[in-house]
Amino acid sequence: MKKILNTIINDDCVKVMNSMEPNSVDLIFADPPYNLQLGEALTRPDNSNVNGVYEEWDSFESLAEYDRYTREWMTAARRILKDDGAIWVIGSYHNIFRVGYILQDLGFWILNDIIWNKTNPMPNFKGTRFTNAHETLIWACKNPKSKYTFNYEAMKALNEDTQMRSDWQIPLCTGKERLKDEDGNKLHPTQKPEGLLYRVIMASTKVGDVVLDPFFGTGTTGAVAKMLGRNFIGIERDAHYVAGAQKRIDNTQCVSDDCLEFSAKKRQPRVPFGAVVERGLLKAGDKLYDASRKHCALIRSDGTLKASFGEGSIHQVGAAAQNAPACNGWVYWHFEDKDKGLVSIDELRKVVRVEMYGE
Repeated sequence: MKKILNTIINDDCVKVMNSMEPNSVDLIFADPPYNLQLGEALTRPDNSNVNGVYEEWDSFESLAEYDRYTREWMTAARRILKDDGAIWVIGSYHNIFRVGYILQDLGFWILNDIIWNKTNPMPNFKGTRFTNAHETLIWACKNPKSKYTFNYEAMKALNEDTQMRSDWQIPLCTGKERLKDEDGNKLHPTQKPEGLLYRVIMASTKVGDVVLDPFFGTGTTGAVAKMLGRNFIGIERDAHYVAGAQKRIDNTQCVSDDCLEFSAKKRQPRVPFGAVVERGLLKAGDKLYDASRKHCALIRSDGTLKASFGEGSIHQVGAAAQNAPACNGWVYWHFEDKDKGLVSIDELRKVVRVEMYGE
């Protein structure tokens, strides 16, 4: 495994993945052929040609043949993916529904579908359809019990401290980021923007993880993985793309170690409300109130609450008080302190957590 880390393998991806150690990869990002079936050349209103995808690698004899190939590479990918790893597959309306169907057939568990809204999409020059302004990414793990990585706090921080949504506004790859050949033409017709891979890798890997891309193309996955202190394995059968990707990655600088750390809330140990009662911080018969004193409940000896509108845990009775499906009782309920007035019972949870766990 160490021999192929941070290298690009110029070969067929199914062949290479079938030769790798099983359960050896933390994340797979796959940008497979879309089977666009474009047919005749596209032109603009001024009759100039549109650079579509007409390469041999995107051509399949039939949908059945495309499905067979998709199942083949996904089966190979599943074998090398760790049990707690994850896979991202990107596609358009031409193929993403078939891809998702086969993913589920093979036992993958879909976590999210992400809509990549292109802020600068190519227009529909003929005016015969809506402008195709988005692509879809499917994020999945091997099974429902997989303990996959999700850096929630980092994603929230990237989004100005607001929970990251499943629709991402990211422009197409243009300008200096777009790799060109010797004639100044696009080296690869479907090069993905680094901003898209940055978000994928930040969201679902840790520093030092192994990220594999079986359709490496011009190496966006490898460049971003290197930048963020992850290891990569690229597989690409077109030697022309490999040369461009290698040059690109050689020129990519890794973020310094002290900047690779990111926001992550430590999951704090669970504390039952009964532990507050056991320690005498509150007693059976004491009253709890909501912040406005509109609702009141009595504490019972087993740590449950009783009120005119219901009984049960602090969460259940808090939900009943608000006629809501759920409630965080630690935040909702307060006790009366003779000096401070109403105080959140969450303050008592902190005291118990320090006693029990030293934190």
